[in-house]
Amino acid sequence: MSMDGSSRDFFDVIVIGGGPGGYAAALYGASAGLKIAVIEKDKVGGTCLHRGCIPAKELLETARVFVSISSAKDYGVLSSPPALDASVMQGRKSVVVDRLHRGLEGLMRNRKISIVQGMGKLLGNNVVEVISPDGHRQLLQSKFIILATGSKPRSIPGFTPDGSRILTSDDVLEMKAIPGRTLVIGGGAIGCEFASMLADLGSKVTLAEVTETLLPGCDADVSEAVAKSFRRRGIFVKTQAQVLSHAIGDDAVAVSFVDGDSVDVDQVVVSVGRAPNSASLFSEDVAVSTDEKGYVVVDDNLRTGAKGVFAIGDLINTPQLAHVGFAEGIFVIKQILGEKALPVDYGKVPWCIYSFPEVAFVGLTESAARNAGYDILVKKDPYAGNGRAIILGETDGFVKVICEKDSSGKAGKLLGVHMVGPWVTEQLGQAYLSVNWEATPQEVAQFIQPHPTLSETFGETVLALTGRGLHIG
Repeated sequence: MSMDGSSRDFFDVIVIGGGPGGYAAALYGASAGLKIAVIEKDKVGGTCLHRGCIPAKELLETARVFVSISSAKDYGVLSSPPALDASVMQGRKSVVVDRLHRGLEGLMRNRKISIVQGMGKLLGNNVVEVISPDGHRQLLQSKFIILATGSKPRSIPGFTPDGSRILTSDDVLEMKAIPGRTLVIGGGAIGCEFASMLADLGSKVTLAEVTETLLPGCDADVSEAVAKSFRRRGIFVKTQAQVLSHAIGDDAVAVSFVDGDSVDVDQVVVSVGRAPNSASLFSEDVAVSTDEKGYVVVDDNLRTGAKGVFAIGDLINTPQLAHVGFAEGIFVIKQILGEKALPVDYGKVPWCIYSFPEVAFVGLTESAARNAGYDILVKKDPYAGNGRAIILGETDGFVKVICEKDSSGKAGKLLGVHMVGPWVTEQLGQAYLSVNWEATPQEVAQFIQPHPTLSETFGETVLALTGRGLHIG
């Protein structure tokens, strides 16, 4: 019993939030013998598993299969034009998500992790209050607490989601039918993935992005390549586009832009980023603070102002990527264990976008490298000459490698690798290792690329930077 008479359960570590960052921390800590509790208001797996990465990629895979069947005659495979059964699409998505969810729950049980259902709130003295769905109040306490409550879709003024005509990313993943006409507001990673998927499944898509290019933050050549591919596939790409208002009618949603343009669509998808779930997460007497956007403020070791309290994942202002959450969770647990722990180098994390064409990159863009004062060498080579890409019928795209120029004028360490094209999300691994190990083209070129594979283009591009390319000059 505590001094106030209430019963408390004590743990080595308490994690508030069971998404990628939270469950990664729990699994890693439990494997080291720590007694851990994970507090989750919904289902472990978080947004990524239930309303993000996994279901979105499942629907994108449906779109890929649809397109493949549509072009089957090019391979001598004769079939009727495909039709989409959205109920089967949604059913398969649920099967995939449920399978992964059951596996995760089983893994956590096997590691003796306590999953506590309810809303968690950090009180003083590292006490966590949990309110269960039925209103029961429970107190947990630990020397170490990890805040990992993730994020939610952002909205924009005048476009309040209704789940029917104005949709969030969560709503898109539950679509029962593909709209004939769609406006996607936001040309970032999520917006481009949705625009690509919907267009491939037959919707007439308008994609509106407020900045000058799609995929802001990507290398300029990559953004241009994606925009060109989208336009060729019938997606109307409107950049420097700021929506003004909308009116919902019986047959259409009429959307007006600040520049005077307008478009009539069946549904509007608002995809303008995600906001941290920091509201009501801790009491006022706790020394945890948030910035003007609601992100929890942490130092380089992901510590908040409260002793023993860390924050990770989408809750803090770092790249909103599930694998970054994994890395942050492991980093925090290593500190708790007293082990050597290296902070995440956020400038060198891998990024993957699963639109068609796919995008994958790591490190500095060409403009960022120049702005940072590097004297650089740049090599960009297409997939058009890659045997596997030709077999697949997907020759659009390229690999772009950016290197620091050494004192002799030759290619030094790799600063960035940017890919757009077929299955580049599966090819980024060796580029990620090369950039993070600060390898040079001469070092990377020593490794053999299997033939015929898509990864040969990366290998050939690096080899060409040594001054002695084969198929690539």
